[in-house]
Amino acid sequence: MTTADSAGRPGPADTREPWQWDEATWRGHVGAVRAGRSLLPAAWPGGARAAVALSFDSDHETIPLRDGETRPGKLSQGEYGSRVAAPRILRLLAERGLPATFFMPAVSALLHPEEVRAYVDAGHEVALHGWIHERNMTLAPADERELALRAADTLERLSGTRPVGLRTPSWDFSDHTLAVSRELGLLYDSSLMADDDPYEILAAGEPTGMVEIPVEWIRDDAPYFTMDRHTSSRPYTPPRGVLTIWRDEFDQAVEEGGVFQLTLHPHVIGHRSRITVLRELLDHIAEFDVWYATHAQLAQYVAKDGQNGRKG
Repeated sequence: MTTADSAGRPGPADTREPWQWDEATWRGHVGAVRAGRSLLPAAWPGGARAAVALSFDSDHETIPLRDGETRPGKLSQGEYGSRVAAPRILRLLAERGLPATFFMPAVSALLHPEEVRAYVDAGHEVALHGWIHERNMTLAPADERELALRAADTLERLSGTRPVGLRTPSWDFSDHTLAVSRELGLLYDSSLMADDDPYEILAAGEPTGMVEIPVEWIRDDAPYFTMDRHTSSRPYTPPRGVLTIWRDEFDQAVEEGGVFQLTLHPHVIGHRSRITVLRELLDHIAEFDVWYATHAQLAQYVAKDGQNGRKG
């Protein structure tokens, strides 16, 4: 574990065990990045009963590349995400007239620039998801910053719009991620898990103005469907078992008048038996009056109209 000075430079390692920390130390860690006021608005556009924010992390080949895996087998799994799954997802969204946010590593965008254009042409948002799906928890602050700025420049060039939101790769949020995000002038982050609904991010107790659109592994397809023959990672939950979980999450969001946010991956959800689950979930959601929004649209709305204390 390292510490840092006020300029963000790495300091000497803290070699103490956590049980040896004084109160100032553990309070400092807990308070560095914290959930501030709730941004849940008094009402959703058009009187909708809930907001729905669909997102897809278009990682493709960057997962194996990030780990130095360059053999064709693993890379082909990522290629499926762009070659087959992304077009399948775009067709489904077009059929329903639904917006979504595509978080895309810059290397993935460079490998598939036509895919970026397809997202933009269909009216979807393209947002930051690292350079090569790097593990930013292991990076020096300067490296994390350089990769983030490079990724933002790349997505702007390929999409025609400067990205306004970030989802960190693997939801790894380092001690320096917030500072980098603020330097980029981002409107929102979607990597943290302190609430079901949007909130303002605090930095050392001070409001930042940045919106957090929270994620959760419960609402992510990868934990349920990932297969790795070399580890214990297996798709233990049947696809329709996952449908039940997501449907229950949505129903409760409607009950509370909140947000149903879903994180999906083309190379995971885009297979035939799994896109069927997504289709059936959208059929269920269609029975309710909801507001579908990109993550940027959601962040813009709650930043303007969010009400402190609505949740009590």
